Amino acid sequence: MQQVSSSAHFPKVRQFPLIAAGGGLLALLITLAITAPLYAGDPMIMDPFKRLQPPSAQAWLGTDYLGRDIFARTVFGTRISLVVGVATTLAAAFFGLLIGVTAGYYRAVDNIALRIMDGLMSIPTILLAIALASLTGPGIGILVFAISVTKIPAVTRLVRSVVLSVRERPYVEAALCGGARMPKILWRHVLPSTIPVLMVQGANVCASAILIEAGLSFLGVGVPPDIASWGNMISTGRLYLSIAPLSVFAPGICLAVTVLAANLLGDGLRDFFDPRSKRTS
Repeated sequence: MQQVSSSAHFPKVRQFPLIAAGGGLLALLITLAITAPLYAGDPMIMDPFKRLQPPSAQAWLGTDYLGRDIFARTVFGTRISLVVGVATTLAAAFFGLLIGVTAGYYRAVDNIALRIMDGLMSIPTILLAIALASLTGPGIGILVFAISVTKIPAVTRLVRSVVLSVRERPYVEAALCGGARMPKILWRHVLPSTIPVLMVQGANVCASAILIEAGLSFLGVGVPPDIASWGNMISTGRLYLSIAPLSVFAPGICLAVTVLAANLLGDGLRDFFDPRSKRTS
């Protein structure tokens, strides 16, 4: 008798470690960011007499060129990255879902919506953020808007492709023949089919938004310089890398870990929802 391994009965179990690792890291980062005032101290306090100090009991990672606590600024920088990543993901998912469902289900607006998305995809995120920051000044709202505008087309196209497939399914045609109204069909049959796509793409958008925010802050067009941000810290700390290397390495490592966590979560969700993962060798 041929022996069947337990993994054949549960082909998706191997994806749980990716989801658990990515989700666990993100949950830990969110917890640290929320509880930062309880243990990290004030990231804005400056003490010129303690500038560029090595790690100590008072400053676990040392101080920067203005005497500010690197550990406190690194922890509070987590808030900026997560806020930008989550806000961008929610904005891109909402508008991408709205436009994608409309374009996929109503043929009359399909071509118009796709041409608009093509135009948005041609806009460079960095140039758009620089232009908006020069008009209104740097800020989190400007970052979220600039990044979201360039991420909506990708979400829209994915949702549209799902809707084009779902609307031809027999159960949708049966609902139409049964006299079901269009809002009910969209709510009960079309929208649930887009949730896996939104979850996977949302994780990728979040990781990309965090990287873009750090890059824009490094260039000086992200959040204001007085706000603790990983990009700001790396930008100013690179001038004192030989004296205070942790001013660059601490935010850089946190940035890498955060992006890695989002990518792990996205990869795990993608493989979990992929129908091909059901196949066994």
